[in-house]
Amino acid sequence: MRRPLLLVLPALAVLSACGGAPADSTPPTSSGAPAQEPTSAAPAKPPPVPEPSADGPCPYLDKEEVRAANGQGVGKVRISEGKPNPACFFYRADNKSVQAMVWIYSGSAEVAKLLVDTQVPVAGSSPADLPGGWKGGSKKTDTGAVFAVAKGEYAIVVTTNQDRTIAAKRIATVTAGNLKL
Repeated sequence: MRRPLLLVLPALAVLSACGGAPADSTPPTSSGAPAQEPTSAAPAKPPPVPEPSADGPCPYLDKEEVRAANGQGVGKVRISEGKPNPACFFYRADNKSVQAMVWIYSGSAEVAKLLVDTQVPVAGSSPADLPGGWKGGSKKTDTGAVFAVAKGEYAIVVTTNQDRTIAAKRIATVTAGNLKL
């Protein structure tokens, strides 16, 4: 009696393993654990640096404010794509090159901070701030200076052809005030 039972038990185990699961079920993963959906999105990346694509005016900063802050006459103004606050490019009076570029980012706080760190890496820049809790950095570049700060989901990046960062900081200060950020 014992021998037939020993033969039947393995046969039942094989049959139960072969059947019972619907044809459209998901096969188990190699670890035997159920498959899980990813819980996090791809790592955050800063947006690409904007390019001028149309003639201005700049909706949040006028020529006179840039002239006063940067110390140069302003020729044409161009803007990038992007609403409601496109990047603004202020050209020198001879219209041959950009003297100042102002870039407003709004989105996630994580990307705003990442954008600032991309433009003025902490290791190679001086700490910078604006009234109201804006934090970031500033540095001299081969073509002038850059000043970038973030607050919450916003970032302001200003480049200028001036050797000192004070002009870029002045432009950023006026921009933050005009936009009431």
